[in-house]
Amino acid sequence: MEEVKRIDTVRQYNEYVGVDTLHPLVSVVNFNEVPTILHHRHYMGIYAVFFKHISCGNITYGCQTYDYEDGTLVFVSPGQVYGVDSNGVAVVPSGYALVFHPDLLKGTHLGQTIRDYSFFSYEVNEALHLSKKEKTTIIESLRKIAAEIDQNLDKHSKTLIVSNIELFLNYCMRFYDRQFITRTHANKDILMRFENLLSDYFRSGKASEFGLPGVAYCAENLNLSPNYFGDLIKKETGNTALDYIQSKMIDLAKSYIFDRSKTLNEVASDLGFKYQQHFTRLFKQKTGLTPNEYRNQ
Repeated sequence: MEEVKRIDTVRQYNEYVGVDTLHPLVSVVNFNEVPTILHHRHYMGIYAVFFKHISCGNITYGCQTYDYEDGTLVFVSPGQVYGVDSNGVAVVPSGYALVFHPDLLKGTHLGQTIRDYSFFSYEVNEALHLSKKEKTTIIESLRKIAAEIDQNLDKHSKTLIVSNIELFLNYCMRFYDRQFITRTHANKDILMRFENLLSDYFRSGKASEFGLPGVAYCAENLNLSPNYFGDLIKKETGNTALDYIQSKMIDLAKSYIFDRSKTLNEVASDLGFKYQQHFTRLFKQKTGLTPNEYRNQ
């Protein structure tokens, strides 16, 4: 079985890659200065952002080609398992890593908003692919963080380091928004598959048996992480994935309600509601009418 090693501190990560620890809670590693490394799968108890130089050719979406081959960013949050075991074979790394302990964020604005950066819960195949211009911005941001870590620690150090990390993450959020836009053709395909998934779910009677489909269920069946899926749907439709699911259910409910051979309780059950009053409450919230009022209007 593949061994999973634990990394719970910045010092442990620095010792793993073979660099000095200049700050106990944060580190920027330039892999171009690391001769070789043995890759392992790690349980991460710290935040990590890996910038990798990956040349995979120009990426095509629809009829257009985009130059996003210069670098890729992968984000890892505490509690995740990340990495590939190189089976004892040393490899020559490239790129950068930014690692920081959750304790660094305590009492800061970023500590309150870190969960808003949902890309920390994306899967590796949902990584951020950078253009040449974006790559330059990312490397400059990492170098600024590294320069501040290299300063003698004083009362301003934590504020300046965390502020630069927050700026770095805001750039990443901007670039992810760009990626959602440039992948609009691929995203439309996901939307179509999502729509078909919901139609099949209700048509097959799964709603009656298992209840309304959740966001996690839909994401899993579309081979996406829940956070990436939710962000994609929000960017493409302006609504949350949950709103989209509920809207689909309401559309079906309207057609079911006009079938007077079914009681409203049967309609609610067919749509995945255990109790009719829960269905009535949501239907009125979405349409302004109760199911009975809608049937009789």
